[in-house]
Amino acid sequence: MEWISAADVPARELFPGIRLRTLWKGGVASAHVLEMDPGSSWEGIDIHDPGPEEVFVVDGVFNDGVRDYPAGSFIHAPAGSSHVPQSAVGCTLFLFYPEG
Repeated sequence: MEWISAADVPARELFPGIRLRTLWKGGVASAHVLEMDPGSSWEGIDIHDPGPEEVFVVDGVFNDGVRDYPAGSFIHAPAGSSHVPQSAVGCTLFLFYPEG
């Protein structure tokens, strides 16, 4: 078993107000925490390639450019799908990429 606290992982700023913390990498799979400040938005379109993206909304409200997902929501984004991540109120997401 491996164990890590997300608070101990350095955050990498992807865009203003959007930070990524990599929790684990194993082969091509990886797990992350994404933090979005209120009013933040992904720059451009987030395309899921080569594989799917699994999202669990830990806190706040996530918006994929079409609808809101409150805390407790699970989203499966298949390979080849896309969206524009954003959050009016801020959110924390757990992201899992089973295929990279």
